[in-house]
Amino acid sequence: MATDRNPPQAGNESPARTGWSRRSLLTGAVAGAGATGIGAVSAAALGATAPGLADAQNGPRPGLRTEPFHGARQAGVTTLPQAFCAFVGLDLNTGASRDSLRRLLRILTDDAAALTQGEAPLNDQEPWLAQNPSRLTVTVGFGPRALKLVDASRVPGWLRPLPAFSIDRLQEKWNQGDLLLQLCCDDKLTLAHAQRVLLKDVRSFASVRWVQDGFRNTVGATEDGQTMRNLFGQVDGTVNPYPGEPDHDRVVYGQGGFEPWIQDGTSVVIRRIHMNLDTWDEADTPAREDAVGRKLSTGAPLTGSEEHDEPDFGAKGPLGFPVISSYSHVRRSRSENPDEKIFRRVYNYDLAVSDASGHSRSGDVSGGVSNTGLIFASYQADPGRQFVPIQKRLDELDMLNTWTVPIGSAVFAIPPGCGPGGFIGDTLFG
Repeated sequence: MATDRNPPQAGNESPARTGWSRRSLLTGAVAGAGATGIGAVSAAALGATAPGLADAQNGPRPGLRTEPFHGARQAGVTTLPQAFCAFVGLDLNTGASRDSLRRLLRILTDDAAALTQGEAPLNDQEPWLAQNPSRLTVTVGFGPRALKLVDASRVPGWLRPLPAFSIDRLQEKWNQGDLLLQLCCDDKLTLAHAQRVLLKDVRSFASVRWVQDGFRNTVGATEDGQTMRNLFGQVDGTVNPYPGEPDHDRVVYGQGGFEPWIQDGTSVVIRRIHMNLDTWDEADTPAREDAVGRKLSTGAPLTGSEEHDEPDFGAKGPLGFPVISSYSHVRRSRSENPDEKIFRRVYNYDLAVSDASGHSRSGDVSGGVSNTGLIFASYQADPGRQFVPIQKRLDELDMLNTWTVPIGSAVFAIPPGCGPGGFIGDTLFG
C-alpha cells in the first residue's frame, strides 16, 4: 500500500499527469477543504484566477475554481472527484455518419471547453449561469456504434456488453448507448446548466437514452482525507490506484502492462447498482460488518484499526473461524493477480419515490420508501482482463449481493484529450 505523497507544485507537470496525494484524492468534495492542506493544493493546481477573486489563504472561492479542459488526457477520470455528476447516455440518430459525428464532437468540444472555464458558449441563452465553473469537467466516451463510425479498425475487443452475471437484473433503459457525456461539478446549478447547453448541441444528432445523476459529499462537508460513504453508510473506495502511485498509469492507461486501445485513452464501465435499504435495515451492525469485511464506523478491516490497514485474511477468531469471512466483499474483491485492478470513481443516487410506503423485500428493485443505489464508474485499460474477473468473483460469492442488484451496465471507450483548436476524438479521424 503506497503512502501519502506531497502534492507537486503547480507548473511542474501537465494537469493530466499530476501526482495527487492519496489523502487529497480520498476527499469526495476536495475543493472546499480547510485553511491550508487541500485548499492550497486545489488553488495551485486548478489554474489561475483573475486578480481580486482569490482568498490569500484558501485560493479562489470554490465556485471560481476550474479544471483544465485541454490536454493529452481528458479531464474527469483522474480529476479530484467533484460533489455531483451526471452520466448521460446518447443514441445517435439512425442516419448518423462519420461526418455528422465529427461535427457533433467539434461542437461539444468547443462548448465544453468554454463552460469548464466559466465562459458562456455562443448559443448560451443564460450566460450568467456559466460564470461559476465550480471545477466542472466534461468527459466524452464512445460506445461500439460510434467508434465503428469513426474507425472500425480501432474498436477494441472489450468494447461490447459485459458477460451476463447471475446477480444482474438489467433494465434496458440503463444499458449501453452510442456516446457518453460525463459531467462532474461541485455545484448542482452549474452542472444542470452545462448539461442543458450540451444537450441542446446534441438534439440534431442524437437522442438521450438515459441520465444518471449522482452525488458525493458536498464542498466542505467532510474532513480532509475522508473517503466517501455510500448510502449503506459504508466507506467506499479505500483501495484505489490513485494518480501518482506506481500502478495508476498501468491500471488506467495501460502504460507498461496492457495494450492501450489508443495512447492516453482508457475505458469506463458504468454499473447502476440498486441498494435495498429496507432489507439492509434488518441487519445489525455485526452482520453488516461481517458481509463487508470492514468496520462501518471507520472503514478499517476487521483485523485492523485504521482504514488503510492491510486486511489479514489468515487471522482467526477465538473459535478458530476467519475474522474476515471468505464471503465478505473485501475478500471477494481482492486478487493475487496484479492485472485485476481497477480505478473507481463512484457516486450515490437517491431518487424520489411517489407515495412512498410499504417494505421492499430481498431481491426487489422497487417498493419501500427509497430508490437508492450506486453509480459505479470503473476506469481501466482493458475491462475484459481487469473488471470482468473481479465481477465474476463477486457474482459467484459476495454477501453484499444480499442487498444489492445491478440494474444497468454499459462500457465506453474514453479517447485522449485534445489541444486548443482540436476536438475530442480528433486523433481517430486522422
